Amino acid sequence: MRNFLQISKAWDYIIHRRMIAFWTVMVVMLPLPWMVPACTTAPKSQAHHDNCKVLSVYDGDTMTVNCQGEKIKVRLYCIDAPEMGQEPWGREVRDYLRSITGPSVQLEVKDKDRYGRMVGEVFTDDEDRENLNLTMVWSSNAVVYPKYCNDRQYYQSEEEAKKLHSGIWEKPGLHQKPWEWRSSRH
Repeated sequence: MRNFLQISKAWDYIIHRRMIAFWTVMVVMLPLPWMVPACTTAPKSQAHHDNCKVLSVYDGDTMTVNCQGEKIKVRLYCIDAPEMGQEPWGREVRDYLRSITGPSVQLEVKDKDRYGRMVGEVFTDDEDRENLNLTMVWSSNAVVYPKYCNDRQYYQSEEEAKKLHSGIWEKPGLHQKPWEWRSSRH
């Protein structure tokens, strides 16, 4: 009986220690996923390409470029623009992106999407080095895609664009949330 009591006490001691260790780890680790995004800035660029020739601008957030002989389909990082089927906004925003895009651009690749497109920021290939992604948001031609954007400057630009009540902010509708329009079509 004495051995049983000793084993029982030892077992209780081990269980108690394990529970303390478990809860200590939980208290430290549980808030970590919420703290990390708040402490980080925009993701680091995976690749930088200068002097990419623009081959086509498909819509307000997709283009194809040729960088040093490599044809790259680019999805503009952090933004979502009305789809071509969302009349009249789809064509209007595509035409606007075409109008601000020169014959060559600089590309900073951030990621690759599920369709195999490079996701990146596109810049004018001149001394001003204007961020075309940000310009699309600021000019009321695209919205921030919150599911894929942690960069505060995009959200600030969107707030400024909303105040203008022009472009896609002129009147409410799914053109302000292209991801909802796409899901309603399926």
